[in-house]
Amino acid sequence: MACKKVGTTLGRALWQNGSWTPPLSRSSKIINFSTSRELKSGEKKCKDQSCESNCRSAAMPLPAACSSTPAAQRHQVGGKKGPEEPLTVSGRPYSSTAPKADQRTYLWARYNEMKRLVHDLIPPSVCNLLNSSTIYANNEVSLAEVDIYGFDYDYTLALYSDALNTMIYNTARDFLIEHFKYPEGIRKYDYIPNFAARGLHYDIQKGLLMKIDAFHYIQLGTVYRGLNPVPDEEVLRLYGGTHHVPLHQVSGFYGKGPKVKQFMDIFSIPEMTLLAVANDFFISNDIEYDPEHLYKDVSEAIGMVHIKGYMYKWIMQDLEKYILGGDETYAVLHRLVSHGKKLFLITNSPFSFVDKGMRYMVGKDWRDFFDVVIVQADKPHFFNDCVKPFRRLDGNGDLQWDKINSLDKGQIYKQGNLYDFLRLTGWRGSSVLYFGDHLYSDLADLMLRHGWRTGAIVPELDLETKVVNTEQYAQSLTWLQALTGLLERMQMHRDSQSREVLQDWLKEREELRLRTKNLFNPQFGSIFRTCHNPTYFSRRLCRFSDVYMASISCLLNYDLSYTFYPRRTPLQHEAPLWMDQLCTGCMKTPFLEEMAHIR
Repeated sequence: MACKKVGTTLGRALWQNGSWTPPLSRSSKIINFSTSRELKSGEKKCKDQSCESNCRSAAMPLPAACSSTPAAQRHQVGGKKGPEEPLTVSGRPYSSTAPKADQRTYLWARYNEMKRLVHDLIPPSVCNLLNSSTIYANNEVSLAEVDIYGFDYDYTLALYSDALNTMIYNTARDFLIEHFKYPEGIRKYDYIPNFAARGLHYDIQKGLLMKIDAFHYIQLGTVYRGLNPVPDEEVLRLYGGTHHVPLHQVSGFYGKGPKVKQFMDIFSIPEMTLLAVANDFFISNDIEYDPEHLYKDVSEAIGMVHIKGYMYKWIMQDLEKYILGGDETYAVLHRLVSHGKKLFLITNSPFSFVDKGMRYMVGKDWRDFFDVVIVQADKPHFFNDCVKPFRRLDGNGDLQWDKINSLDKGQIYKQGNLYDFLRLTGWRGSSVLYFGDHLYSDLADLMLRHGWRTGAIVPELDLETKVVNTEQYAQSLTWLQALTGLLERMQMHRDSQSREVLQDWLKEREELRLRTKNLFNPQFGSIFRTCHNPTYFSRRLCRFSDVYMASISCLLNYDLSYTFYPRRTPLQHEAPLWMDQLCTGCMKTPFLEEMAHIR
């Protein structure tokens, strides 16, 4: 595979050029791997100074990138290290121990050498392998062991067009003005399609929308008050000199506050946009207001769109405009049933809405695919308490009064709870795989409390995959990794000239981070990653889902006995073993070449 060859070559070159090195061993016994250069004593040693330093980690197996000789020819040597030999860069000899005549020239020579290496070894489109129809595994899952498939409805069986977000925003904005008596000037703000992103946090008391990483740190540069970014200095001041948000303030388990709210589902994107717009109006017009009141009112205005049934009415009146991928939904259900799998549906949406959408996507006999259908389930309460009993609906959607002693195929049930569901069906454990888009309401309790397999639907994967596959992203990210390694290696130089050079590199590193962030979303970047850490959303995704994918149609690309294996990505202390995988991360999933045939 071309990408593998590039990754291996780049890994070896980065190693030898000092872009990565483990801390030097304090042990008197060190392992030294040969680069086929004979010393007078008969020992073999890396003549390149940086490779020698990198090979000095005590008793640590290193990848082939650091040695081109067979394992049988590698010799262990002990005692003190010998004098370091000069390193030749751009035709000039330098020593890492002797003072440099011109540190600035030395460091920029190393920089230029690394940049040429990255430019030459990453040809255009070499890493264009990621496929948005791939299913990614956080945990090992064998479909051969799954007999029962469960589904949420909204953004799982039914995916919606962006036009729905615009309608939700416009209607909630009008509610805010007409029902809550907010200023008429807010109506001038149209919906901004690409402003907000899923997984963001909102500080209710401060009126700030932001992205937080897996370690509860705010990603500086992604904090917005209204529609304008908040300077880093002000963020630090607002949070007591740090950009860390304490655990008790981040949010409750379901992301609902009380001080910080996490917006975890796709329906929340119009809400975040309306919050930003309303804040911006008051700030721009110098009108004093209480951010907590604003949050509460916007939340209620958005809720009215759903409670009053506006969203359901829009979709039912124009199914073709709002619903995407209906044919693929039919194909998935038909394939599962034809292989003898049992299916069930648990959704918070009402029956009339679900029935109209499923008739459009699957056909009038859609209920024949499902063994159990439950509507208005009131998740997440359905999964974590046993208060509400099941109610049966007749064919017109009217409530019946009979006691529910079984859940029968062809019937429609309302409300209920998971404990009765398990008792009446006997479906338990890893034989059940449930798909949903909301990590908290759909998946968390099922994984943590009941041991079901869970699949997260993340439509954003489609766009993010397209970005990762661009040449601009591949080049920027590869150079960002190489430059970071160079900074790590060269930070030992403390003279004034070196410090100036390192500051220039740090500035360029920040510019590269900004460039890669803006490729996804100019305000908040990727929903999966901050500068170098996973996002809080990513952390929850990995914790609450066994597998994740852009849509359920991805199931069509896999045999129903297929086993999903999570890729063994490196822990920090394992990183030296992954030196051949620096090609913009594409080699972290070496199966992708085989999966490239997927649609």
